Amino acid sequence: MSSQASTHVLRTIRGTPTSDGAGVRLTRVIGGAALPELDPFLLLDEFGTDKAEDYIAGFPSHPHRGFETVTYMLDGRMRHKDNHGNEGLLTPGSVQWMTAGRGLVHSEMPEQESGRMRGFQLWVNLPASEKMTAPKYQEFAPDRIPLVQPTSGVQVKVIAGRVDDTVGPIVQPATDPVYLDVSLDPGAAWSYTLPSGHHAFAYVFEGDMRLGAGDDARAVASQEMAVLGGGDALQLQAGVAGARLILVAGRPLREPVARHGPFVMNTRQELMQAFVDFQEGRF
Repeated sequence: MSSQASTHVLRTIRGTPTSDGAGVRLTRVIGGAALPELDPFLLLDEFGTDKAEDYIAGFPSHPHRGFETVTYMLDGRMRHKDNHGNEGLLTPGSVQWMTAGRGLVHSEMPEQESGRMRGFQLWVNLPASEKMTAPKYQEFAPDRIPLVQPTSGVQVKVIAGRVDDTVGPIVQPATDPVYLDVSLDPGAAWSYTLPSGHHAFAYVFEGDMRLGAGDDARAVASQEMAVLGGGDALQLQAGVAGARLILVAGRPLREPVARHGPFVMNTRQELMQAFVDFQEGRF
């Protein structure tokens, strides 16, 4: 580890309150004015509320083409249905990884009328060669996501990527993603080696922490995202109240992005074709 360059915080970002679907309140961290994208990541939304009126309308049927959506539920229950016959119930701790590919129409509706709803949705771009692939739906219950303790006071749920000898259930060769849910006890520290060349971020959603080594270490507060860079060896240390974060990384595609609403393609012509195909029922 000592021979590797240390990862440091390039910048920190706070999300912007917004609403989506039929009026679900959420915080947009990637995909807004502050950070339109972080190749290959197109969008990161955090949703978290105890008020049913903030989520009860859900996300009625809507189309997607050209990318993947990753939904990670922390609290609450959400029902997924799509027009390719897939249906699943997301419960606390479960993950849905949906490849929209050439197109599908799906809905995500809360299966509760009260209580807490909390989680994340991440959009991961697909390379040009895979944008028109067949749609695919993968759902992982909490017991399929390994939980490891790499050092004292640190627990990691490995959704995608690797921690020591433990590999997460989600594999996507195009972007080779890492998606970790990391919990640190008060003052606990951990070192993690990111895949070389990946774009990476850490989003702290409970407590606070320091990221980076020595004089380069930066404080990151709750509901702040740190864009990471500079090296592969990431040092994490929790503050006095402990911390919980998602640590996400992916291989950049370095391709043109043409996006509008629920479609993400490489050219404006492909984008216009997506609207035509959807309107003519070819999803």
